[in-house]
Amino acid sequence: MASPPPISGGSETSIGDAARFGVLTISDRASTGVYEDLGGPAILEFFAQAIDSKWEAVYKVIPDEQAVIEASIIDMVDKEGCCLVVTTGGTGPSPRDVTPEATEAVCEKMMPGYGEQMRAISLKYVPTAVLSRQTAGIRGKSLVINLPGKPKSIRETFDDVFKSIPYCIQLTGGPYIETKTEVVDAFRPPNDRRAPK
Repeated sequence: MASPPPISGGSETSIGDAARFGVLTISDRASTGVYEDLGGPAILEFFAQAIDSKWEAVYKVIPDEQAVIEASIIDMVDKEGCCLVVTTGGTGPSPRDVTPEATEAVCEKMMPGYGEQMRAISLKYVPTAVLSRQTAGIRGKSLVINLPGKPKSIRETFDDVFKSIPYCIQLTGGPYIETKTEVVDAFRPPNDRRAPK
């Protein structure tokens, strides 16, 4: 069995604010122990490699049940104080894939550009990327974003998509998240950047 994924990280010297992230694996089989979740740990590893701000994560594995997904997102944002909730799994066309529906049900504003960008990236690798219904939305001051289920696809898309996420969270009134530029060079307009220490 693999070592447990990191659930906190970042640098004490970062100019960024401390942040809390939610990682939600949505899978009937992983939630019942039929197989080990690999998607959630891949997202947590990304945070460990890419985020310079001090961060901690809330990580859960749940079944493909829309009511459970909705309640988990609400809990991570409203009670746990996560400024970013990243889901993995449940975005395809099968009857049990309801992650986008759950995301839309709990968000006040949708951010369809994230799903469009991820599908455009994935189409470079597989023609079945068009079957993905990933989306993103804003709940309060938090961004909720759906990622693919496979670790390889997560890194193919998230490394590129994350370039705009810190600024999106900043615009919603969330924390200032600093990235490690050698991994992900997050974009901000010059007037919205903090001076280095």
